[in-house]
Amino acid sequence: MVIKDAGPRTGPGPAVLHRHARAAGKMRSAYPYALYLPAAVVYLVIFLVPTVMAFYFALTRWTLFDSTFVGLDNFRDFLAEQNLSIGFQNTLSYAVITSGLKVVLGMALGVLLTSRLRLRGFLRSVVFFPVLVSTVAVGITFSALLRPDTGLVNKALALVGSSGPDWLGEATTALLSVALVDVWKGVGLATVIYIAGILSIPQDYYQAVAVDGGTAWHRFRHVTLPLSWPATYSVIILSFIGGLRSFDLIWTMTRGGPGFTSDVIASIIYKQYQAGFFGLSTAGNVLLFVIVTALVVPLNYFLGKRQVAL
Repeated sequence: MVIKDAGPRTGPGPAVLHRHARAAGKMRSAYPYALYLPAAVVYLVIFLVPTVMAFYFALTRWTLFDSTFVGLDNFRDFLAEQNLSIGFQNTLSYAVITSGLKVVLGMALGVLLTSRLRLRGFLRSVVFFPVLVSTVAVGITFSALLRPDTGLVNKALALVGSSGPDWLGEATTALLSVALVDVWKGVGLATVIYIAGILSIPQDYYQAVAVDGGTAWHRFRHVTLPLSWPATYSVIILSFIGGLRSFDLIWTMTRGGPGFTSDVIASIIYKQYQAGFFGLSTAGNVLLFVIVTALVVPLNYFLGKRQVAL
């Protein structure tokens, strides 16, 4: 068989195709960057610029109309605050308690609300509802419920022959009471994160456990618990950061009292601001930012390494 020559090629050469491909690649890469611009402007104006200004004003004694540069004096004065050590301990304890309980309860509710439970859609709404309620409204409501004489909590305990303490008026129970209210309000978000994580687990793993004769505990221990780690990672980080920065619920329910026993760093900063020490309170905000960063970055690194290992 004789193969005839097809003649000279008339299409574009490799060099032309390469140039067209490069031009098309540039157009495709430029399109997403244009979409980033509005978000970048908002981030710059709302976050980066105020952050830089906060670092500057932390070095000044300022009012609404003028400022005087004082260097590190504000930081020294804030670190010399007599209640700062109590505030730091309370802040760390509050963050650990609330984040730990949200992880445990969120996973338990997530497992329950992804099972073959009747009305699970309704129950999911009930669990998530407190997240939608204003934190101040929650604080005012529970302040009334936890009153020692007229509160419904102590009245309910009296019906079973027990006398409840002054939940918000005693040093040993004030911060813990607020932490439990925080968990009640925030566990719905943790539950939603866990529901999403559990539902994303392929059913093949559960079927393999069932074939091997595994029980519900084996399914949870060997499938749900390890494969929902991304959800656990997210809940720990978000809850821990929220606990370190918590202010509104604590201030609404205890004002840092009784005395200074439930003060956290944020409430100490607010008290300085109320007293008119604006530069001092700004320095406290900067220190809180540094503390949160110093605690969360190593935690994020440690949890991230475990996530990669899984």
